Amino acid sequence: MTIVEIARMCGVSVQTVSRVINQRPDVSPETRAAVEAAIERVGFQPSAVARSLVQRRSYTLGVIAAGLRYFGVAQTLNGITAESEASGYALLLKEIASSGQVDIMPEIALLMAHRVEGIIFAAPDLGADLAEVRARLPRASPPIVFLKSDPSAAFSTILIDNHAGAREATRHLLSLGCRRIGHLAGPLTWHEARDRHSGWLDTLREAGQTPGPVQVGDWTSASGASAFEAMLLADPEMDGVFAANDQMALGVLSVANRRGIAVPNELALVGFDGIEEGAQFTPSLTTVRQPLRELGRLAVRELIETAEPGPDGAPVRALTLAPELVIRESAPAARADDAP
Repeated sequence: MTIVEIARMCGVSVQTVSRVINQRPDVSPETRAAVEAAIERVGFQPSAVARSLVQRRSYTLGVIAAGLRYFGVAQTLNGITAESEASGYALLLKEIASSGQVDIMPEIALLMAHRVEGIIFAAPDLGADLAEVRARLPRASPPIVFLKSDPSAAFSTILIDNHAGAREATRHLLSLGCRRIGHLAGPLTWHEARDRHSGWLDTLREAGQTPGPVQVGDWTSASGASAFEAMLLADPEMDGVFAANDQMALGVLSVANRRGIAVPNELALVGFDGIEEGAQFTPSLTTVRQPLRELGRLAVRELIETAEPGPDGAPVRALTLAPELVIRESAPAARADDAP
């Protein structure tokens, strides 16, 4: 069954059936009802391929991502998928390596070959200035929105303020009276890991506190456990830990439980991400919650606006989303008499 046969059944033009399918207003109520009834009766499904050919558009967005197994990346993609579906766009996903400098030009060429209308770059870091990236792009490159990258005059960028979130987490530990605060960092090849590390370090220096030990994990619970063991060996007096993600914080809780370290009485702990399971940890995990789904949704909206610009074109914008401190049992709210 095709749109031509639907038109013949209803005694109308193919253009009229197309207007009904695309929810155009310039169709009489009677004709619209007749066409919709015919479509329902025969189970007609409009062809996205045919629509693309007629309108010379693919209604497809490309996504370049890395580390799909990680919580933050998965949640961001969840938001991208939801907003794309709501906006009538399909997605073409390309995964790249999650560490080291990556040449994205072959990936962009691949997505261009599939006629994507825009690209979301959601990988950790390019290791290159975005102005240099723009200079290397083909002239026919579709618009690109970069996530978790420093603001640039070359492309629209959207990021979560990891530095501010880390500062808030560290200030909270200080408010509990912690004076030897260590940091369990994520891979420092990742932009957000570096921002969380610098936020922790800047806050301690401003408070006149000597930074505690630092160990680098790979975002997994197992790496958090082994890194925390090394931190305890380096500084047995450590009384607070800021972990760069919740999964590594879970590793800290596991080791603390095994060693008989009471959390939060002997060691206060703050994670980062806001995974839902954090509320079910024992003790429940204080964390910095990221608006990851909103990041993905906003990326799609920004890209569609760039791909479908108005008469004045689409401006290059730098958008920053704020994370939120969620206080639970592993680092509870400070009492007035506990304030430093």
